[in-house]
Amino acid sequence: MKRDETTCKKMWKGSRSAMACLFAMAILANAPMPAAAQQFSADLLARKDDTATTMGTLRVSGGKARIDATALPDGFFLLDTAKPAAYFVRPAARIYMKAMQSSPLTQLFIPVDPDDPCRQWLAMAQLSAPVDLATWHCQRDGEDVIAERNTDVYRITAPSGLSFVGWIDRARGFPVRIKTADGTVIVADHIRDESQPAQTFEIPAGLRKFDPQALIRRIQQSDVWVAPPASQ
Repeated sequence: MKRDETTCKKMWKGSRSAMACLFAMAILANAPMPAAAQQFSADLLARKDDTATTMGTLRVSGGKARIDATALPDGFFLLDTAKPAAYFVRPAARIYMKAMQSSPLTQLFIPVDPDDPCRQWLAMAQLSAPVDLATWHCQRDGEDVIAERNTDVYRITAPSGLSFVGWIDRARGFPVRIKTADGTVIVADHIRDESQPAQTFEIPAGLRKFDPQALIRRIQQSDVWVAPPASQ
């Protein structure tokens, strides 16, 4: 930018070229720069009544997230809302698998478009199980302030107790609070805005994909399989 400004000043004084150049430089100097993808980490805490429980840790970079759940210490979840995809990775066992219904956290704490979060929430829910669109509803329900940050409130109505309310931090494009159907409140606590290594959100090299359906088919073909009665 400085070099371009010097070039402008070297032009003939008062010439149209110099005036046009300086005018263009002024526009560029005030033009907004593209926002960088949000990167941060946080702790996940659940509160119900007077009890607080540590759920795990969260890391986010752009449209990707990683959740290390306390209840599943032998692995971690990798989420990618752009694909969309949700995997549970077990490095020690050298395998990874689709997350499916391993944890409701993979459907709740995901990067979203603050102007249309319903689309990402629905896509991640469909990864776990088929969604009946006739009974799944998502709508904006006002605004609120969480930890001195403005949030948009969305209410999701779904069958089988999967309804929840989400508070989305618009600047981060991420829900910082979720209230589930049973009254449990899960929050992204102690949020730390910091860069995240790209490999944090990648499946480690050398791991094989575990297919539970393939395992079931192998068992069905073995001598230990006993087919259920036709009535079942």
